[in-house]
Amino acid sequence: MSGGGPGGTGAGGGRGGSDAERAARRDEAVRAAVEQGLLGTDAPVLGLLDVAGIRESAAALRAAFEAVTAPGTPVLHAFAVKATPLVPVLRLLHGEGIGAEVASPGEVALARAAGVPPERTVLDSPAKTPAELREALALGIAVNADNPQELARLDGLMAGRTSRSTSRSPLGIRVNPQVGGGSIEALSTATATSKFGVALRDEGAREWVVRAYLDRPWLTRLHAHTGSQGIPLALMTEGVAETYALAEEINERAGRRQVDTLDIGGGLPVNFASDETTPTYAEYARVLREAVPGLFDGRYGLVTEFGRSLLAKHGTVVARVEYAKSAGGRPVAVTHAGVQVATRTVYAPGAWPLRIAAYDGKGLPKEGPAVVQDVAGPACFAGDLLATGRALPLLEQGDYAAALDTGAYYFAHHYAYNSLARPGVYGFGTDGSGGVTFATVREAQSVAEIVAEAGGAHADALTSPSGS
Repeated sequence: MSGGGPGGTGAGGGRGGSDAERAARRDEAVRAAVEQGLLGTDAPVLGLLDVAGIRESAAALRAAFEAVTAPGTPVLHAFAVKATPLVPVLRLLHGEGIGAEVASPGEVALARAAGVPPERTVLDSPAKTPAELREALALGIAVNADNPQELARLDGLMAGRTSRSTSRSPLGIRVNPQVGGGSIEALSTATATSKFGVALRDEGAREWVVRAYLDRPWLTRLHAHTGSQGIPLALMTEGVAETYALAEEINERAGRRQVDTLDIGGGLPVNFASDETTPTYAEYARVLREAVPGLFDGRYGLVTEFGRSLLAKHGTVVARVEYAKSAGGRPVAVTHAGVQVATRTVYAPGAWPLRIAAYDGKGLPKEGPAVVQDVAGPACFAGDLLATGRALPLLEQGDYAAALDTGAYYFAHHYAYNSLARPGVYGFGTDGSGGVTFATVREAQSVAEIVAEAGGAHADALTSPSGS
């Protein structure tokens, strides 16, 4: 196993080069992980990240917006850290020209540890404390105020600051255009009752937003985020159009170009049904330009906050089949990947289905007739299933089941059910001779670390005299 950064490049458009090339790289990585001992009896689950694919997605994003914006337009693509909060990933993206969108002190710290400059960082949390706001202003991180109370906090923090210090952090307000939701209610951020931003269609809200800008010359950005998984491009575009129209109104009433940057969020949905990358960044950028041409004529700088669409297709969770059994006549492959790594899939399988690929004990794609079977995880409850009634080559003891398209959120949402350990995550690429190399992104969690997180250093806290 290599401890250095894996290389490898690819060609193509969309969000990660040729979809077939990406699938072939994945197959080679699984085989190499078994051959090199990253996967096996004593290492039954891990996460894989395709470094070449991530680079290709970053390049595709940049190219898509370069193709539709006027020359010289400042554009910041800020990766939504919540999607894959791993320092090496953030550093890789930073090297590919991608900044960071953060939503907590922890994510701010991750971005800083990755070397992302404050001027390429955007803070969007809906529940920022005074300390978080002070830190952002001190560092020069852009801040989007979520609501009137937060704006009042910013008023207090800005009072008495010099013009030089006020200009370090671009400041704006997040609005909710209230254009409607998509197919996954929990991820629909622009519904009538969404918790995010100032609800523009509520009585008096639009006028309040305009007046807030007119009263504060230091408000120069406007932010909205309409998209996410399950949101169609037309609805995403409608949300951006509403935000653009508001910026135009603010600037007209101010008599100057006060709002100089529009943060249009991210949320491009991912196709989890096949290896095909759809929709692409290029498609979205073209749709936006057709619907909102003024957004790209050079009068406004742009900020995007894509997360899932940059990483999902480039991650794979691979788990060893510990046992193969049957119940009610249906085969069941019991693996080491379940609710602890795929929480959304296990609890909401209809909204978050995962494709499963079958590999044999040598890490080679498994062949044979498709057999309807369940792929189960290791947790002690009946619903811990990665897939139900899925037609695959029959998984047998010692084989491997791979959950595909798991590069976003599946390495972020570890769920410590049964005190199951966080799996190790490895980036992969190619060496000079065509072999596969691996680099450790995150080490697997040890049993000692599980005990420490569970209060092991305070074992007597509730039974000692002071705790009784």
